[in-house]
Amino acid sequence: MIRGESKKVEFKEVRPEKSIKYIKSVVAFANSTGGTIIFGVADETREIVGIPDEIVFSEMDAIANAISDSCAPMIVPDIYFKTVDGKILIIVDVPIGSMRPYYIKNVGIEEGTYIRVSGSSRPADDYMIHELRLEGSRRSYDEMPCLDIAITESDIEKLCEDMTQIAMQNCKSDEERNNIKPVGVNQLLAWGILLERDGKFLPTNAYAILTGNERMPVAIQCGVFKGSTKAIFVDRTEFTGSAWETVEDAYRYVLKNIHLGAKFEGIYRQDVYEIPPSAIRELIVNAVVHRSYLDHNCIQVAIYDDRLEILSPGKLPKGQTLEKMQEGHSKIRNEALAKAFSYMKIIEHWGSGILRVIQEVENTGLKKPVFSDGEIDVIVTIYRDENSPASNLMDIPKDQDMNQDATKEVPKKFQRSSEEVPKKLTEQQKVIYDIILESGEVKAKEVAGVLNVSDRRARTILNEMIDAGVVEKIGATTSTRYVLVERKN
Repeated sequence: MIRGESKKVEFKEVRPEKSIKYIKSVVAFANSTGGTIIFGVADETREIVGIPDEIVFSEMDAIANAISDSCAPMIVPDIYFKTVDGKILIIVDVPIGSMRPYYIKNVGIEEGTYIRVSGSSRPADDYMIHELRLEGSRRSYDEMPCLDIAITESDIEKLCEDMTQIAMQNCKSDEERNNIKPVGVNQLLAWGILLERDGKFLPTNAYAILTGNERMPVAIQCGVFKGSTKAIFVDRTEFTGSAWETVEDAYRYVLKNIHLGAKFEGIYRQDVYEIPPSAIRELIVNAVVHRSYLDHNCIQVAIYDDRLEILSPGKLPKGQTLEKMQEGHSKIRNEALAKAFSYMKIIEHWGSGILRVIQEVENTGLKKPVFSDGEIDVIVTIYRDENSPASNLMDIPKDQDMNQDATKEVPKKFQRSSEEVPKKLTEQQKVIYDIILESGEVKAKEVAGVLNVSDRRARTILNEMIDAGVVEKIGATTSTRYVLVERKN
């Protein structure tokens, strides 16, 4: 009461003659995260005026009857009275509904469905009503058929191959890599990425999202802004493609536009970013997996002078709260997509991602990330700090390529003796050679990540290796990959 009205609390000084004035709040609470209406408190001043003793029980009956008669499906709140400062208040606790959407009967589902936004109850739009229907039927939108696209057997085979390849690339050890089982049609069916009807395979929305089909809103909009508002933008771009490609593109974009420091040990350098890269990646992955794809807005990644913001379209799913999320409670909105990301090892452990983000950010010396539930979206904010460890080390220009004598420290699994690689290769090319020797192939974007150079520079280095007769390019456009010439077959 001291804090005033909120998403979960509403005051009424008296029971209104027209019940719709509080019934819409009952409906909104049931469609959102539950809430409480307190009768006997002035909503503007928060003064406790109370309910006269002689009408308390009749008022409680009138409220119960109005809710029963007006709401569909039926809502059964807990109605009781409580004495505060010698005055009686009537408390109406509305639980989270399990049969959504709830609406006002005589208005109808299209006009009578309400949701709770900040401290008020507002009509739900078409997208939100559809979202509520899915929650009420316990269905996942990404598992529903996407009838607008047609697929062939080769399309399915390519997705299986791509997912298997990504999973292999994300393994951290040979033992882990040996345990990867190639994805097949049966697995896609089990995950809900495909459906089978009348002997034919149909794509679901998850299939469209994973493959970057234009019928689904999978773009991530990224921008850099001067100051702390969007009034002046420095750069902005939009990434499209497969779900894992957009994650990687957005992740690399952020790294290129935040502070980077470095410390050297011998000829090797260790990069230190002002914001932990793993935290950045986790938040972008979280936005892609848990966003509402019924909302056609894009994920937005905004870099300001003082903060990084990642916006995920859609309100929190049923039963989830910001508090639960920060405690490690995971509520999956897109189950098929989550299973695919888990297989590809883009998601590591359920429920631990946000906890790791908070810990990593705080360990860097930054403030705890701020999680906010907007009217139609969820925003995570990480505040930047000029005194972060990255700022106290030697600054590295984002577009500066590493010279041939001072490469980024290579992961141990790629380190080999100099006798195992061609003598004519530069230090950077030796790193690439070792990666291909370990994994069988490599993409330009992976090279850019390991060497910490631009995508263009990565392709230049690879072309030099082609000219030297060491590697060969296979495929075209986004499927282009590079293999060792002697390992082509």
